[in-house]
Amino acid sequence: MTTAPVLSYSSYRTYLECPQRWKFLYVEKRPEAPRSYFTFGRVVHTVLESLLRPLVVPAARKVGSAGSQRTLEDWQPARVTTGEALLMSKEELLACYEQNWSAEGYLTPEEEGRYRALGRDLLLRYHDHLARERPRPVAIEEHLETRWDGIEIHGYIDRIDRTPAGGLEIVDYKTSRELSNEDVKDSDQLSLYQVLVEGNYAEPVERLTLVHLRSQTPLRGRPRARSTLERLHDRLGTVRDGIREEAFDPNPGRYCNRCDFKEICPEFAVVPPPEEARLKELVDRFEQLRAEERRLESDLKRTAEELHRSAEAIGLHRVPGSRSVAVRRKEETWQYSLDAVRLLLESAGLSHRVGSGSQEEIRALVRDRTIDPDVRRRIAELGTRRVKWYWDLDLADARR
Repeated sequence: MTTAPVLSYSSYRTYLECPQRWKFLYVEKRPEAPRSYFTFGRVVHTVLESLLRPLVVPAARKVGSAGSQRTLEDWQPARVTTGEALLMSKEELLACYEQNWSAEGYLTPEEEGRYRALGRDLLLRYHDHLARERPRPVAIEEHLETRWDGIEIHGYIDRIDRTPAGGLEIVDYKTSRELSNEDVKDSDQLSLYQVLVEGNYAEPVERLTLVHLRSQTPLRGRPRARSTLERLHDRLGTVRDGIREEAFDPNPGRYCNRCDFKEICPEFAVVPPPEEARLKELVDRFEQLRAEERRLESDLKRTAEELHRSAEAIGLHRVPGSRSVAVRRKEETWQYSLDAVRLLLESAGLSHRVGSGSQEEIRALVRDRTIDPDVRRRIAELGTRRVKWYWDLDLADARR
């Protein structure tokens, strides 16, 4: 069993995409080939850090389990500024960009030239934006760690700003081509960052923001509701448990085309020549049997449906055959919208009553007498009853 890791957003996302790739990266420590877009994003982030760090005025931080705080006096004097700090000039900005530029990962000089020009344009336009609208950062490229209900997490946050109301805004830069408000709403990365900031800072998180640098657009959202964070915590727990149990099976899909480990991945392993003929024969036999299985399943379904229609028309539940008796049985299930049930329970102060969110768990709430009858009735009204008839064969009954 593997020791539970301290999860970052990238580690969590990698495991969800492919546990086998997670093992290659985090257990075997295999390096990946550099990618131009990763290199470009890293360089731009580094330059933005240099540009904005002089503006930082640190905020109070929680310390220890008692939640005591550090104040400005506890920070090193060199980091505390008085008055309005000066931005570096555009010339200094471009010099910093050139100093940090890396050609790693670019496939051609033309590709590198396009990205290099794009970076200059993004940074100069963002410099103009900062000159017009000065942020109030309390941290830049901040590494935070916390223990979230038994799960250890960490992350590097691009920027944490002070809001006009005195709270905190989490800011993450994006150099991608496209970005929308849905990206803010659905971002597990921002959700994880909210938990990290809440676990380390005294002030509340008031805004979550993705800055789309290509369009110079800040896309803002409200902090996550507790129910949203609880669902993320469940997913993180699933990832952590999978890692602890060394569940590293490949998850083939759209990510395989850009994976650096295909040559060593079990999913793409080549059959050894001595086994080719025997395994080919087995595959052909399997294909034949699978086709026969589909034909039999189709025939079985048609026969069961015809038997059901005939028995229902006559009013029978037991139909004797030559060697057995076909017995018609009913399977009843209820389907609920998990989101609608969560919303109802939250409004009733019972959000803690839905754990896994399974249909059986929700159905049990309808019969739970510790819950207000009106709430139980409203949960019941959200359900849809589904009935499925099926046939069993009773051999003993035929012999009687």
